[in-house]
Amino acid sequence: MTVASFFDSMDYAPSKEDDSAARAWLASHDARFGHFIEGAFTKPGDGFDTIEPATGARLAQVSQGTGADVDAAFKAARKAQKGWAALPGHERALKLYALARIIQRNSRLIAVVEALDNGKPIRETRDIDIPLAARHFYHHAGWAQIQESQFACYDPVGVVGQVIPWNFPFLMLAWKLAPALALGNTVVLKPAEATPLTALLFAELAQAAGLPAGVLNIVTGDGETGALIAAHESADKVAFTGSTEVGRRIREATAGQGKSLTLELGGKSPFIVCDDADIDAAVEGVVDAIWFNQGQVCCAGSRLLVQEGVSDVFHARLADRMKTLRIGASLDKTIDMSAVIDGPQRDRIAGMVDRAVAAGAKLLQSGEVPAKGSYYPPTVLRDVPATCEAATEEIFGPVAVSMTFRTPAEAVQLANHTRYGLAASVWSENINLALELAAQVQAGIVWVNCTNVMDAGVGFGGVKESGFGREGGREGCYDYLKPRAFAKAAERKAITPAPAKGFSFDPVDRTAKFFIGGKQARPDGGTARPVLGAKGTVLGEVGEGNRKDVRNAVEAARGAASWGGKSQHNRAQILYYMGENLSARAAEFAERLSAQTGIKADKARAEVAASVSRLFTYGAWADKVEGTVHMPPMKGLALAVPEPIGVAGVICPEESPLLGFLSTVAPLIATGNRVVAIASEAHPLSATDFYQVLETSDLPGGVLNILTGSAQTLGRELAKHNDVDVLWAFTTPELSAEVERLSIGNLKRVFTDHGRAWDWTSAEAEGEVFLRQATQIKNIWVPYGE
Repeated sequence: MTVASFFDSMDYAPSKEDDSAARAWLASHDARFGHFIEGAFTKPGDGFDTIEPATGARLAQVSQGTGADVDAAFKAARKAQKGWAALPGHERALKLYALARIIQRNSRLIAVVEALDNGKPIRETRDIDIPLAARHFYHHAGWAQIQESQFACYDPVGVVGQVIPWNFPFLMLAWKLAPALALGNTVVLKPAEATPLTALLFAELAQAAGLPAGVLNIVTGDGETGALIAAHESADKVAFTGSTEVGRRIREATAGQGKSLTLELGGKSPFIVCDDADIDAAVEGVVDAIWFNQGQVCCAGSRLLVQEGVSDVFHARLADRMKTLRIGASLDKTIDMSAVIDGPQRDRIAGMVDRAVAAGAKLLQSGEVPAKGSYYPPTVLRDVPATCEAATEEIFGPVAVSMTFRTPAEAVQLANHTRYGLAASVWSENINLALELAAQVQAGIVWVNCTNVMDAGVGFGGVKESGFGREGGREGCYDYLKPRAFAKAAERKAITPAPAKGFSFDPVDRTAKFFIGGKQARPDGGTARPVLGAKGTVLGEVGEGNRKDVRNAVEAARGAASWGGKSQHNRAQILYYMGENLSARAAEFAERLSAQTGIKADKARAEVAASVSRLFTYGAWADKVEGTVHMPPMKGLALAVPEPIGVAGVICPEESPLLGFLSTVAPLIATGNRVVAIASEAHPLSATDFYQVLETSDLPGGVLNILTGSAQTLGRELAKHNDVDVLWAFTTPELSAEVERLSIGNLKRVFTDHGRAWDWTSAEAEGEVFLRQATQIKNIWVPYGE
């Protein structure tokens, strides 16, 4: 062919990246690898082959991590952690800076190994994955440098177990390692079974960069090895990226162990195209949203929601664009897509597509795929039924499902019709409309007129069954730290009521009811329990709550969703009003506290005063919980917006029955959540008396619902309830463990003290720690310019 013919056809000749350096590196290890523990590689053991997806050829053999290997890695990490954390932040910053520089100096080698091992195009590893990985180490070197001033009241969590997936092996390693190491933690990391090579290469580079022995340990293996790491008794934190089902198993396995846990799980992200969108830009956005990395992206824009008025023209242009996509071997620098990870994944994708077509979807595919290797062509399924498996479940391949909407409100309804909530993309030339949709879509990250844009300085993570926790930026740092005050908290002391001696005649004729939906409500079971005072006197009775009472309270809370949309100023005024009304009845509440707990009158008055102050504190915070404008290295910005989580269940502490109750429910209310609170089991009357304050304080019905009875019975029901989005448990270690296990149904966030009692009178028992637990950050990316 002539040069002129290439201009006519616009064909590309193959342009293969030189892989000789990568092959030489493999050969230097005889294509066999052990684990990396305490600064050195172990002798290779029994293991498995890692395969090149683009050709099916064997690349290397890696060792299968055993229980003994995992034990050795955690022993090394524990040994190194104290000294690593004790280094000045500047010293850790220098080490992370060195890691960033050594990644840059070896970027071509890493990019080629990644393309070989994962099967993704070399252009993506070279131009996106490896530069962004280096950026993570640079960014977090900065946090190490200023840690002592920016996180003065926090300590490292300790030893962290990390399990990463196969879709972005090196980038995920950087996402996990950089914040952990920067903030004084040591790590035991397991790369994915299918893609371990760049992690082992990084271990070698980290050794050359002078990272102290034991700070980083890498154990290879399959899912069983990952399970050993997640459940290991020496892990103070587990960070996992992968499927929702595995995330559930990790949540269950770590329940009751007192571990910090972050989960970045699956997604089914909506890609909303409004009728005023730049259609050509949106079509190009689809290419980045679903065919980048062969669609093997947890935040892939796999659900196209297109407004009816532009649906035909949009899909016509999309079909034309699909025809230009080039598919081929991963080291060919002229291709757009390469192979999926392996044959079983390709077969899974094909099966889901076939079932969608059988259900009535229209199939659009384009592109010739090589016969050898695990390839699947770019695919769009039009007019997919909303309940079809392909429309609701993560395909994790180059397949987009498409459906239409008529109004923006319908777009939001369709977008949120999923158990996932990782990411979303909104395309509209009307910035007012775009931001309104971005605010309403349930997702941890929303891109406006762009997609799959990421940066180390901007937090990434999901809501609902896409997991919890954030990676990147300041918000991601907190997941690798623990409040110093809580670490020193003593074990909660069990409250043993005195033997019953009779009745206190003044209040006994009154049985406290529940408070549900802004009204007093009788218990469903029609049963009550006596409340004993400090001297054994029966002070009264309260209702005995059951599963149906929890259901009614959660339904009332769900129905009060407008509370989250009220202005912060309005929420602040109501909290102030509650504080005023409590203050007016201070003597009554103090007397009740003394009767229940036996504390002296002056201490009872002090607890009431502290409770009034706490309401005023959260009234003050209500209009001061603000976001951040991130300035990533792009022409645009990212708005970090704190949002209420939704319906919160609270198992209130037994101690400090008024102050503990208000210290836990007030931050949730202040930030726009609705609450179902289980009052102190031993001393519930302070909480039930408080609903009389609520009735005179203009708090909308359903925002705060109060139940009494067995904390174990009611706490279990809250943990199992799939309409409860977050659960706070200030209770026994046993119940804390149980509610963590039962939370896996919808993977709700659980904030628990694991049986360690806060000092509710202290400054640490109010403020930003609780406010962060009451909110979740949504990052909205907004590019600007032409």
